[in-house]
Amino acid sequence: MVNKGGLLSFPSKPVIASTGVTVGPLETKKSPFAQFADKQYEDERCDLKTNEQGHAKMMEESIKITLSKVDKTPSDAEFLLIGDLVNEMTPSNFAAGSVGIPYIGMFSACATSVSTLLMAALLTEAGISELAVAGSASQHNAIERQFRYPLQYGSQKGPTAQWTATAAGTAAVVPYISGAPVITCGTIGTVVDLGLTDPLNMGAAMAPAAADTFKRHLEGHSRKLEDFDLVMTGDLGKIGFELFKTLLDRWEYDVSHTFRDAGAEFYGKHPEFLAGASGSGCSASVYFSEVYDKLLAGQYKRVLLIATGSLMSPLSYQQGETIPCIAHAVEIEMK
Repeated sequence: MVNKGGLLSFPSKPVIASTGVTVGPLETKKSPFAQFADKQYEDERCDLKTNEQGHAKMMEESIKITLSKVDKTPSDAEFLLIGDLVNEMTPSNFAAGSVGIPYIGMFSACATSVSTLLMAALLTEAGISELAVAGSASQHNAIERQFRYPLQYGSQKGPTAQWTATAAGTAAVVPYISGAPVITCGTIGTVVDLGLTDPLNMGAAMAPAAADTFKRHLEGHSRKLEDFDLVMTGDLGKIGFELFKTLLDRWEYDVSHTFRDAGAEFYGKHPEFLAGASGSGCSASVYFSEVYDKLLAGQYKRVLLIATGSLMSPLSYQQGETIPCIAHAVEIEMK
């Protein structure tokens, strides 16, 4: 059911029946979340010719793993809602071509993990879908050379920069079944642009959008902060995450509550990753592995996941445009 102001609620209780997560070799070595992944690749390109082919392969395998956990194949799925950061989402397009599921490509930058999940829940709520797969992915080399510098330059980055994660995560959304995490409600974000232009300081640009969506979700759905065991943002990184909490503190929210950020935690405390991880595979791989597993295990009862994205392109950056940002929220709980 759609309410005013981008607020979504799902009375029929669509659930996440299964998930699938794949990660690259660096993530396997450096990320504490790699232990929750279903498949760890030894080669960044998945033994294929190009970075983009490897990107598509990670997504394809994630989809197949997700479906296999519910004893399904791609031919059983009714909708595929995925996206990435490469020009015109070509990795997602090729992955969709390989699995042959009716496909809706979606772009919310690094917030795609949640925007696709919300759309899958809407299709399920409307009685249109019995099995939809949602998710997103990113590949370090493919994304970094598109949005920042040619990798061959070996350019030194400042402390606000983040490292694009090589990872993919997908989820199977189906009508209510017992024992699976329920997608209770969500909030579609509004674009927030405070005039920042530095692509190496994405966390600062995205933090206001995350704070805006957080506030709108709690007020719009009549929630209190203590209703959640966890509030987790997507990939604000260490800098953006602190700014996010500063904004909430000014609005008199208790920032001593359990707040986490996937990007800040993704590579642990390794200093070479500066402010942490980013990329549309970052939040997808964390939400659909560690967080999902903890919901199933009863360690979390109800969580609020807020994925953040910067809606820029190489062209907009080269033309000197600012960085418009978005954040989408989804509430998931064990009934």
